[in-house]
Amino acid sequence: MEFTGKVIAILPPRGGVSKSTGNEWKAQEYVIENHDQYPRKMCFDVFGADKIAQFNIQMGEELTVSFDIDARQWQDRWFNSIRAWKVERVAAPQMGAPEPAPEAPFPPASAAPADFAATDEKDDLPF
Repeated sequence: MEFTGKVIAILPPRGGVSKSTGNEWKAQEYVIENHDQYPRKMCFDVFGADKIAQFNIQMGEELTVSFDIDARQWQDRWFNSIRAWKVERVAAPQMGAPEPAPEAPFPPASAAPADFAATDEKDDLPF
Protein backbone atom coordinates (compact mmCIF):
# COMPACT_ATOMS: atom_id res chain seq x y z
CA MET A 1 0.00 0.00 0.00
CA GLU A 2 1.10 3.59 -0.54
CA PHE A 3 0.36 6.97 1.03
CA THR A 4 1.61 10.33 -0.29
CA GLY A 5 1.78 13.49 1.75
CA LYS A 6 3.80 15.90 3.85
CA VAL A 7 5.66 14.94 7.04
CA ILE A 8 4.00 16.95 9.84
CA ALA A 9 5.52 15.26 12.93
CA ILE A 10 8.57 13.24 13.90
CA LEU A 11 8.12 11.38 17.18
CA PRO A 12 10.99 10.55 19.56
CA PRO A 13 12.88 7.36 18.66
CA ARG A 14 12.23 4.20 20.65
CA GLY A 15 14.70 1.45 21.34
CA GLY A 16 15.48 -1.50 23.54
CA VAL A 17 16.88 -4.99 23.73
CA SER A 18 14.98 -8.01 22.45
CA LYS A 19 14.13 -10.47 25.24
CA SER A 20 14.33 -13.45 22.91
CA THR A 21 17.57 -12.66 21.00
CA GLY A 22 19.33 -10.09 23.17
CA ASN A 23 19.84 -7.83 20.13
CA GLU A 24 19.28 -4.09 20.31
CA TRP A 25 16.46 -2.59 18.24
CA LYS A 26 15.45 0.94 17.26
CA ALA A 27 12.23 2.36 15.76
CA GLN A 28 11.15 5.86 14.73
CA GLU A 29 7.57 7.05 14.16
CA TYR A 30 6.46 9.76 11.73
CA VAL A 31 3.12 11.39 10.93
CA ILE A 32 2.28 12.23 7.34
CA GLU A 33 -0.75 14.17 6.02
CA ASN A 34 -2.15 13.95 2.49
CA HIS A 35 -3.53 16.85 0.43
CA ASP A 36 -7.10 15.66 -0.18
CA GLN A 37 -10.10 17.95 0.26
CA TYR A 38 -10.45 16.41 3.72
CA PRO A 39 -6.81 15.69 4.68
CA ARG A 40 -6.04 12.38 6.34
CA LYS A 41 -3.10 11.66 8.60
CA MET A 42 -1.17 8.43 9.02
CA CYS A 43 1.34 7.51 11.71
CA PHE A 44 3.89 4.98 10.46
CA ASP A 45 7.12 3.58 11.83
CA VAL A 46 10.50 2.74 10.41
CA PHE A 47 12.16 -0.21 12.15
CA GLY A 48 15.91 -0.59 12.38
CA ALA A 49 18.70 1.96 12.77
CA ASP A 50 19.93 1.17 9.26
CA LYS A 51 16.52 1.93 7.66
CA ILE A 52 16.07 5.10 9.75
CA ALA A 53 19.45 6.37 8.49
CA GLN A 54 18.77 5.22 4.91
CA PHE A 55 15.37 6.95 4.66
CA ASN A 56 16.60 10.12 6.48
CA ILE A 57 13.09 11.55 6.77
CA GLN A 58 12.94 15.27 7.51
CA MET A 59 10.11 17.51 8.74
CA GLY A 60 8.05 19.08 5.93
CA GLU A 61 9.20 16.69 3.19
CA GLU A 62 6.75 15.42 0.57
CA LEU A 63 6.97 11.62 0.54
CA THR A 64 5.35 8.55 -0.92
CA VAL A 65 5.50 5.84 1.74
CA SER A 66 5.08 2.16 0.85
CA PHE A 67 4.01 0.20 3.92
CA ASP A 68 2.59 -3.01 5.35
CA ILE A 69 -0.20 -3.20 7.92
CA ASP A 70 -0.23 -5.79 10.68
CA ALA A 71 -2.10 -6.22 13.96
CA ARG A 72 -1.00 -7.69 17.29
CA GLN A 73 -2.90 -8.72 20.38
CA TRP A 74 -1.75 -7.71 23.85
CA GLN A 75 -3.81 -8.23 27.02
CA ASP A 76 -7.06 -8.83 25.09
CA ARG A 77 -6.59 -5.68 22.97
CA TRP A 78 -5.56 -5.35 19.35
CA PHE A 79 -3.06 -2.83 18.02
CA ASN A 80 -2.31 -1.93 14.41
CA SER A 81 1.20 -1.48 13.12
CA ILE A 82 1.95 0.46 9.95
CA ARG A 83 5.57 -0.25 9.00
CA ALA A 84 7.27 1.53 6.08
CA TRP A 85 9.43 -0.58 3.80
CA LYS A 86 10.12 2.04 1.12
CA VAL A 87 10.17 5.85 1.15
CA GLU A 88 10.41 8.01 -1.98
CA ARG A 89 10.71 11.78 -2.16
CA VAL A 90 8.01 13.46 -4.24
CA ALA A 91 9.41 15.88 -6.80
CA ALA A 92 8.34 19.33 -5.66
CA PRO A 93 7.19 21.78 -8.33
CA GLN A 94 9.96 24.23 -9.16
CA MET A 95 9.44 27.62 -7.63
CA GLY A 96 9.26 30.49 -10.10
CA ALA A 97 8.42 28.26 -13.05
CA PRO A 98 5.50 29.75 -14.97
CA GLU A 99 2.36 27.70 -14.96
CA PRO A 100 0.69 27.14 -18.32
CA ALA A 101 -2.23 29.47 -18.93
CA PRO A 102 -5.61 27.76 -18.79
CA GLU A 103 -7.27 27.31 -22.14
CA ALA A 104 -10.29 29.48 -22.90
CA PRO A 105 -13.52 27.46 -22.85
CA PHE A 106 -14.79 29.18 -26.01
CA PRO A 107 -13.01 30.59 -29.04
CA PRO A 108 -12.73 34.40 -29.05
CA ALA A 109 -15.72 36.22 -30.50
CA SER A 110 -15.22 38.05 -33.80
CA ALA A 111 -15.31 41.84 -33.84
CA ALA A 112 -18.73 42.14 -35.51
CA PRO A 113 -21.60 39.71 -34.98
CA ALA A 114 -22.95 38.01 -38.08
CA ASP A 115 -26.12 39.52 -39.57
CA PHE A 116 -28.30 36.62 -40.66
CA ALA A 117 -31.40 38.71 -41.34
CA ALA A 118 -29.85 40.31 -44.43
CA THR A 119 -29.28 36.97 -46.23
CA ASP A 120 -32.42 35.05 -45.27
CA GLU A 121 -35.47 35.81 -47.37
CA LYS A 122 -37.80 33.53 -45.47
CA ASP A 123 -37.89 32.70 -41.79
CA ASP A 124 -38.40 28.93 -41.67
CA LEU A 125 -38.37 28.50 -37.88
CA PRO A 126 -41.58 26.93 -36.53
CA PHE A 127 -41.88 29.34 -33.63
